[in-house]
Amino acid sequence: MKNWVSHFRFGRTLIEIGLAVLIIGSVLNLAPSVQAQIQEVVIWPTGVPADAKPLSPEVIESAKRRSNETRIAYVETPSLSVYLAPDAEANGCAVIICPGGGYNILAWPKEGLEVAKWFNSIGVSAFVLQYRVPRRDPQRIHWEPMQDVQRAIRLVRSGAEEWKIDANRIGVLGFSAGGHLSVMAGVRFDEKAYPRVDQVDDVSCRPNFICPIYAAYLANGYRDDVVELGDLVTITPDTPPVFMAVTWDDKMRGAQAALMLAELKKNNVPAELHVFTKGGHGYGMRDSEKPVSKWKNDLAAWLASMKFIPPR
Repeated sequence: MKNWVSHFRFGRTLIEIGLAVLIIGSVLNLAPSVQAQIQEVVIWPTGVPADAKPLSPEVIESAKRRSNETRIAYVETPSLSVYLAPDAEANGCAVIICPGGGYNILAWPKEGLEVAKWFNSIGVSAFVLQYRVPRRDPQRIHWEPMQDVQRAIRLVRSGAEEWKIDANRIGVLGFSAGGHLSVMAGVRFDEKAYPRVDQVDDVSCRPNFICPIYAAYLANGYRDDVVELGDLVTITPDTPPVFMAVTWDDKMRGAQAALMLAELKKNNVPAELHVFTKGGHGYGMRDSEKPVSKWKNDLAAWLASMKFIPPR
């Protein structure tokens, strides 16, 4: 697989290219050291899986109109934006970042590019996933994105030698709907979400750790207003280690995270949960006067304690 990257298409439609240029230009001031290392990899070399539900032309046009410098509202060609940690800082750990947005948009700079910059600062290479939005199937709003994240994990693991990362230290972190997607990546990795495409799909899609941050939709029916852990969240002893951060005042998401922690404990899966009193939802990694903005420091300490990164 040494030259596997050369087998992937890097083309995008003119609309998608224009949007990417706009977004990248708007965040150059946020991460100049990271931007110079960007590479984009289309994850499905021959197109998305055949069972993908099509969107109507009206929905597509509406989504395109809602895209701007803060959000991507239409993705039909899923991809990974690659931000390798600087050689002097790189420690071999890697993370796939899943921005949130209710499975309808991707909060691209705040929950994507800014997060990649932070991970690079602690020596972790970052791969920001553009998974398919908006929602295709109202009964399974996570399904196409789960196909995308499973494929993304396999691609990153297959390219470990090329990108100088450790194939056994690859995690998934996501926010809100992306947090739900990171949970799905960790608890349903043995569910075959799509037919084999090529040799990349012979590689495991089990992440080595997952980090659901203010994860949404953990109850049945994708609800956030009940104290319940849904049937999709199937914790087993094979579930990878978990780091969670959430707030008490974020609907019932803190209580749902607590239920998930209890299931992780029952199955002897190493886990850490931080529930802050105030902060609401959608704060990303941005600094503020609220204690919740320090959750990233807890994450760095946890990654070191679990030996995914060296002590800092």
